[in-house]
Amino acid sequence: MPTLHWIGKEKVINHHMDVPFKVLEHAYGFDNGKQTDKETNSGNKIIHGDNLEALKSLLPEYEGKIKCIYIDPPYNTGNEGWVYNDNVTDPKMKKWLGQVVGKESEDLSRHDKWLCMMYPRLKLLHKLLAEDGAIFISIDDIEVNHLRLVLDEIFGSNSFISQLIWKSRKSEDARAKTGVSNDHEYVICYGKTSQIKFLGVDKDLTKFSNPDNDFRGAWRSADITGLATKEQRPNLHYDLLDIETGLIYPPPNKGWRFEVKTMDKKISEGRVIFPNNPEGRPCQKMFLGEMASTTKTLSSVITEFNTGDGSKEIDSLLGSGIFDFPKPSIFIQFLIEQVSNSKDIILDSFAGSGTTAHAVLNLNKQDGGNRKFILIEMEDYAETITAERVKRVINGYGDKEGTGGSFDYFELGQPLFIEAGVLNELVGIEKIRAYIWYSETHTGTMSELGFTGFRDLQDKENVVTTNPANSDTDSDTFLGKHNDTAYYFNYESDRVNTLNHAFLAMMKTKAEQYVIYADNCLLTKEYMTKHHLIFKKIPRDITRF
Repeated sequence: MPTLHWIGKEKVINHHMDVPFKVLEHAYGFDNGKQTDKETNSGNKIIHGDNLEALKSLLPEYEGKIKCIYIDPPYNTGNEGWVYNDNVTDPKMKKWLGQVVGKESEDLSRHDKWLCMMYPRLKLLHKLLAEDGAIFISIDDIEVNHLRLVLDEIFGSNSFISQLIWKSRKSEDARAKTGVSNDHEYVICYGKTSQIKFLGVDKDLTKFSNPDNDFRGAWRSADITGLATKEQRPNLHYDLLDIETGLIYPPPNKGWRFEVKTMDKKISEGRVIFPNNPEGRPCQKMFLGEMASTTKTLSSVITEFNTGDGSKEIDSLLGSGIFDFPKPSIFIQFLIEQVSNSKDIILDSFAGSGTTAHAVLNLNKQDGGNRKFILIEMEDYAETITAERVKRVINGYGDKEGTGGSFDYFELGQPLFIEAGVLNELVGIEKIRAYIWYSETHTGTMSELGFTGFRDLQDKENVVTTNPANSDTDSDTFLGKHNDTAYYFNYESDRVNTLNHAFLAMMKTKAEQYVIYADNCLLTKEYMTKHHLIFKKIPRDITRF
């Protein structure tokens, strides 16, 4: 398989592993049309912050769980006049490249910079995608070839599904300097595996009717011309007789579709329609009720939507000129429907104006589904445009009825680890405990377990946790019990935390096995094995996502 090389690749190919894990700080919730300080726990999230770091923050809870990812990354056009800066030479990118790639970044071409930006983000998106999930990426001619090669490398060439062509312009661009109007974009689609199949689109059923009151119901005429010459299939080349008129119809150049016996049966059942004149050609009735499916395969060329539709939509939502060239929500909705179901999670890490959330909310309203959306936007307009749009979609705007729904707005907070793995106490002990618990059990949600306020969970998914502040049944180092394993986090910053017999005496919970985090352990291996104790050293043995 051909691979793509560029300046700086060796510095970013594993950079996703070095991205710091930062906690999400809850800013506010939006529930029942009103803003609140409390978290809605709706599962819908809008995150303001660098999308590389934000994607890393999602790993503990969402790794392998996102069914559909849609992203509309910078196309690298060099146009810096848009609200959405479609250029990777901006100061934020230059600073990041300098830190990650080093002095070599000064020699990077425009394409090198774009690839350095995209590669680690695509690696994290791959980790987040479910085994039966798919990713859609909008792009144009400038970077499409580079993107395909990188996706082949990360997702595997066998996971390629399609390179859809979207006719994004309604009319030609008279300003085109080359004399060629670039009227299309692409949507590249890969699956986590090669088994992904699109849902397809509805067949046109408007041609079905029942003018002769056939007892089998509505039908339409269908061709019965064959596909083989007389030399290839002589049994399909024969004269067809209309016994009512006596007219004889010779076989077409490629014969008939059915052999004589099958054709006679169709005629006897009234399935063959003869024309009223000898120049016509017989056809057959195709009954709606006998169709195996009312859907058909999706064309790789999409012409139903254009950027003009998106502009009208965003103008009616937020005002004229607020956001340039947004995708219409019905287009994103169309893509989401192809690969997801009514309870799936949809992620957009280049959220822009929030079109993906709009599409998810519309879908939920249409079919009563409970899809969840996660949006990430690094620009300052994450609150004034992205979140504001979602609020108006929920509440209703213009003559559009609101979809209903809720979401929570987050800011990226402090990193959980500092200085080669040292725990950062500024994030708060509750969030550190929650991280440890989730890394061990993958139960509950990160918000429920402390990333927006620690709370009790009783007997949920075989989980029993206690709030240390109110616990009178066990040591305040007790995290919880799951699948008959009790978890303890023995940590205080101002002392050395030791697993010894004195600590064991404070443990009250009965379990088949015990996992205990501490700075060191004074118990013998034999004692640990006999009593089913597992020691994990802080911070060395804390799982890194």
